Amino acid sequence: MNHTVILVIDDNEAHASATAESLQKVGYKCRIATSGKEGLKIIEAGEIDIVITDLIMHDIDGLQILKTTKERLPEAEVILITGYGTVETAVDAMQKGAATYLLKPININHLRAEVNKLVEKQGLVRNNKELHKQLDEKYGLSGIIGNSPKMQKVLNIVNQISGTTATILITGESGTGKELISKIIHNNSPRKNNPLVVLNAAAIPENLLESELFGHEKGSFTGAVYQRKGKFEYANHGTLFLDEIGDMPLSTQVKILRVIEDGVVMRVGSNESIEVDVRLIAATNQYLEKLIKEGKFREDLYFRLNVVSIKLPPLRERLEDIPLLIDAFLREFSQTHNKKVSIISPEARKILYKYPWPGNVRELKNCIESMVVVSMKDTIDTEDIPDHILQRSSETSTAPSLVAGITIEEAERELIKSTLATVEGNREEAAKMLGIGERTLYRKLDQYGLK
Repeated sequence: MNHTVILVIDDNEAHASATAESLQKVGYKCRIATSGKEGLKIIEAGEIDIVITDLIMHDIDGLQILKTTKERLPEAEVILITGYGTVETAVDAMQKGAATYLLKPININHLRAEVNKLVEKQGLVRNNKELHKQLDEKYGLSGIIGNSPKMQKVLNIVNQISGTTATILITGESGTGKELISKIIHNNSPRKNNPLVVLNAAAIPENLLESELFGHEKGSFTGAVYQRKGKFEYANHGTLFLDEIGDMPLSTQVKILRVIEDGVVMRVGSNESIEVDVRLIAATNQYLEKLIKEGKFREDLYFRLNVVSIKLPPLRERLEDIPLLIDAFLREFSQTHNKKVSIISPEARKILYKYPWPGNVRELKNCIESMVVVSMKDTIDTEDIPDHILQRSSETSTAPSLVAGITIEEAERELIKSTLATVEGNREEAAKMLGIGERTLYRKLDQYGLK
């Protein structure tokens, strides 16, 4: 059955029942009101998707029903039923927000067709809103996961510059989240309803890079069988994210510089300049200053790109964020893969925490997804961790200084002290790793004089 709820308002009970029954037969849930006042009560209670109302009634007319519906339920649609003598009024009502009007006597097939169209329209609107909600959740400022000072600094910069048109240079090791930051900046800018176009300079052969960026004319080179727009044109009024800018050849760098300075592009094989309005975000995992000294990167382009600089720290420099990232990825992939994995054991957390993560956040994310996919239970334990991480973590692990002859209390004190040092004093994460509650940890800290 369709979940759409339709309210039929008509002070002729027989007409109301016949209309509702014709829609119920094709799967719609209908409610009936035999007066305008009764209809308004139902509308004010909510949970109505479509209102079908007679225009002329004894107490409250269809125009008042329309007005109240649009005030109380702005997403609901209203269909007016009218006689021949009131068509002008019905047309006026459409200008005030009614979806359509139908003439008496009602053609049932026509009514069903109009309702089907409105249901489809509402579905598209709701799907669009849900998509925007998901994008806001993923690429809003809340998409930056991390409480470490370095990530808070990144968040502050992103917050300050998203609403501007400034060119941005994002630096950081592979896997630190440069493309994610570019998407968050775009999604929180005035350009968010226009395209975000992504191009990885290292992934495009040098002889095709300029065509990808600036487009080409038909016949401008072998294989150019049609005219083609470049990434700059596609990103017009939006944002262009150029990843791995350090791999771009010098000849292309000159042309990028011209676009930044003049706001125009020229397709390969053309003499015509095309104006573009594009915000540029560039990213690299290389040291551009070193490339400049080696003559591999233009200093003037570097200065143009580096209006605002965002440096993303490697995961090893933001260890306190690892537990937050683990929990976020666990929730994400449990939902994505329809799994009921909700817990990571304290022992597994310790191993993941000690691993150096050379691939940074990307490697951690892939690791969590892999463990969620292969896990057969609701808790991820040490046996679910990939072998190379287990081996590396065991090589780098350092056990607390426990020796035979010490008391249980002394051993417990050393374990708590060591765990706190590992998580840089984060008591919430220390409690998770130790497998005890926070209150229990606070009591132990007081007991052993650990502050």
